[in-house]
Amino acid sequence: MGTSSFFLVERDKYSPDNLLSSIMLAAFHSDAMLYYRNEKYFTEEKQFKYTTISIMQDPDMDDNKFLIYIDGVKNDGLEFYNNGQFSGLETSLSLYQVGCIEDVYDNEKLLFSFVYEYLKLNPHQYYWLGGYNWVYSWEDMKKLKSLPFDPDWCYKNPQH
Repeated sequence: MGTSSFFLVERDKYSPDNLLSSIMLAAFHSDAMLYYRNEKYFTEEKQFKYTTISIMQDPDMDDNKFLIYIDGVKNDGLEFYNNGQFSGLETSLSLYQVGCIEDVYDNEKLLFSFVYEYLKLNPHQYYWLGGYNWVYSWEDMKKLKSLPFDPDWCYKNPQH
């Protein structure tokens, strides 16, 4: 497993159903293929925990794809610690990190199109590459879209 990334959503506005529908629409609008096996996981208390969806450019190729998690609201690890260290993010926001995307590395072009379409649908959310101290807003993605594609886009601070 490579580098992971997340969407940052205000805690009181998070819904697995909304995340699922946004992922489906973002895949559709980014001309990506979506594969869902209908495997759902639950806690011991029978609460929805998570499911996964594969997003890919070409189903016949083993590369250029990533896995994204749809998290339940009671899932451990949703809390995003917004302590002022993240460029482009107000510290007053109380956020969850959801929609974990696995294997960002070598999928930057597909990821860019997908994140662009996702944030277009959800302009008050953010995209964060784990381990980096900045986030991408909808405004950042619009700016990047107006420039020639940079395969290292997600490894660079959009504020610089």
